[in-house]
Amino acid sequence: MNFYDKVTGNDMNKKQAEFQKRIEKLPQDYQDSWLLINQKIWKYSDFTGRNLYPMLEGILGLYEESAAQGIEVNQVVGEPLDAFIAEIATIEGALSHRDKLRQQLNKNIAKKLGR
Repeated sequence: MNFYDKVTGNDMNKKQAEFQKRIEKLPQDYQDSWLLINQKIWKYSDFTGRNLYPMLEGILGLYEESAAQGIEVNQVVGEPLDAFIAEIATIEGALSHRDKLRQQLNKNIAKKLGR
């Protein structure tokens, strides 16, 4: 990855285009679920959002394997999609906005207390 692509975010656009090509080969219910996941997972991103791409890669791989076996998407992710996303994000170590704010607050309080 060259510096210009990283600064402009072009590397992320290329990765999203690659994901889109792969997802178009899957059944419609998987495509719909992917759209929902792709919309909701961004609240777990860091400043650039690059921390999410390994998670998205893993989810897409899971979808491809499950679709090849003929498993319905509801059986793969479960009914509450938000719970699936949160579980994946916490397994991978991504922090929600609340977690980030809590860490910053704790750091500020520790600094003021002289620790």
